[in-house]
Amino acid sequence: MNIQQLEYILAVDTYRHFAKAAEHCRVTQPTLSMMIQKLEDELGVKLFDRNIQPVCPTPAGRIANEEGQSLKGTFRLAVLPTIAPYLLPRFFQQVSEKHPDLDIRILEMQTAPTTKALLNGEIDAAIIANQPTEVQLQGDILYYEQFYAYVARNESVFKKEMVRSADISEERLWLLDEGHCFRDQLMRFCQMEKVKLRQAAYRLGSLETFMRMVESGNGVTFIPELATYQLSEQQKELVRPFAIPKPAREIVWVTRKDFIRHSVAGILIESIRKSVPKEMRTLQAGLRGV
Repeated sequence: MNIQQLEYILAVDTYRHFAKAAEHCRVTQPTLSMMIQKLEDELGVKLFDRNIQPVCPTPAGRIANEEGQSLKGTFRLAVLPTIAPYLLPRFFQQVSEKHPDLDIRILEMQTAPTTKALLNGEIDAAIIANQPTEVQLQGDILYYEQFYAYVARNESVFKKEMVRSADISEERLWLLDEGHCFRDQLMRFCQMEKVKLRQAAYRLGSLETFMRMVESGNGVTFIPELATYQLSEQQKELVRPFAIPKPAREIVWVTRKDFIRHSVAGILIESIRKSVPKEMRTLQAGLRGV
């Protein structure tokens, strides 16, 4: 993108009309259109939707005035609620301090609304726990994360060094509500068609709430690997790994295929990968995706 092309894009975005933008830039409309078309071809994205009047910028076009590669402006990042509390503290503050002109807005969202927000251009990127299935989206694996059982001391499985799915009583299990991919992945792994939910008395629970219930001597829940790094020594005594094959999930950076803010993405992806333990950056032997 050169200065002249940027000027043309800003003019079209301002006037929402190619002829008026050309008049403002003191060039012919074919010249302005050709220069914008050339940039669109180079980027592999459409910056403006020419099929509606007034002309409307696409999601890629809305951020073109931030010069695509700029480390300035607002960047909207959605993160799953089962990822955010354990991942964000590992990298967010350092990135904010190193790039003070970059305004990163975090939204905690479940997978379905996250996908919708990406497709609608309401957010720039997302961190979710599976590869996207929509053809308009693309994913890049950040790291792999095991699941662990978190077991109350009075549970029979507490006496075991590792647990099998058959060891877990459905009646004693705390799980997130339907709609959480965290729940769906673990139910598939444990081959549970449905759980006799204790949550009938506790709706909209969170992982942290269920962990407190376990610590009080009440049942079993599951936690992601990064959560174990925030535990005290006493809390770590309640953690039990699964027997092989151990369930694990892919943590994925997702954007639209017409995404162009690659410099910002590169900064965030590198910071995230560096912030997690080295062994989590590759799929270790004995792990099975769920």
